[in-house]
Amino acid sequence: MLTAGQLAGLLVALFWAILVSFLAYALLRLARLLGEATKLVSELADQAAPLLDDMADTVRRANEQLGRTDVITKQVAGVTQNVSAVTTVMSTVFGGPVVKAAAFSYGVRKALGNNRDAERAETRAALPARRGSGGSGSSGGSGRGRR
Repeated sequence: MLTAGQLAGLLVALFWAILVSFLAYALLRLARLLGEATKLVSELADQAAPLLDDMADTVRRANEQLGRTDVITKQVAGVTQNVSAVTTVMSTVFGGPVVKAAAFSYGVRKALGNNRDAERAETRAALPARRGSGGSGSSGGSGRGRR
C-alpha cells in the first residue's frame, strides 16, 4: 500500500494534472475566441471602407445640393429686390396720379350729388301739389316709383 506521503504526492500530482488540463482547455478556447475576433474585425474593416466611401459620396452630394440651394436663394433674393423696386416705381408713377384722379372724381360726384339732392327736394315738395290737383296716382302713393 501507499504511504501517506506517497498518497499526498499522488493527489498533488493529480491536482496539478487536472489544473494544467483545465488551463490548457481555457487557453485553447481563448485562442479560438481571439481567432474569431480577429476574423470579425477583418471583415468589419473590409466592410467599413466601402461604407466610408459611400458616406463621403453622400456628403459630397449633399454639399452640391446645398450649393445649388444657396444659388437659388440668392436668385430669389434678387427677384424679391426687383419686385420691390418695380412696386416702388409703380406706386410712385401711378399712385399719386390715381389717388388725385380718384379724389377729383369723388369731388365731382359729391358736387353733382348735392345738386341732385337739391333737385329731389324741390321735386318732393312739388309732389303733394300734383296729387292734390288730380294726378294719376300711378306711382303708388309713396313717391318711390322711379329713381
